[in-house]
Amino acid sequence: MHDEEAYAVRVLKGGASGYLTKESAPAELAAAVRKVARGGRYVSASLAETLADHLSDGDRPPHDTLSTREFQVFCLMAEGKSLTEIARSLFLSVKTVSTHRARILQKLRIRNNAELVQYALRHGLIS
Repeated sequence: MHDEEAYAVRVLKGGASGYLTKESAPAELAAAVRKVARGGRYVSASLAETLADHLSDGDRPPHDTLSTREFQVFCLMAEGKSLTEIARSLFLSVKTVSTHRARILQKLRIRNNAELVQYALRHGLIS
């Protein structure tokens, strides 16, 4: 999945009722708001197709196993932020961020930050 789909999956799993990109047409936004206001859920047709294709593949990338907080830490690390910078920006202790880092490396089966950046680039999670 590309970063757009990865974020969409995360927000929907997190309880969001819908997901649109900022490139969506105003008419689509209005339709999405109406559907969600009626208690429904909304994703664009193109995103629904992409998600369906991804689900039918059966092969989930390892980063899908990260918790939301681990994914946040992962993205910040991939952008080159230090553990101290990440801790400050997420209002966490450096020890907590370090624990997240260890879990991320284990779940993604990588050994260091250089491999983490390569992984993020390979999966389109950073540019």
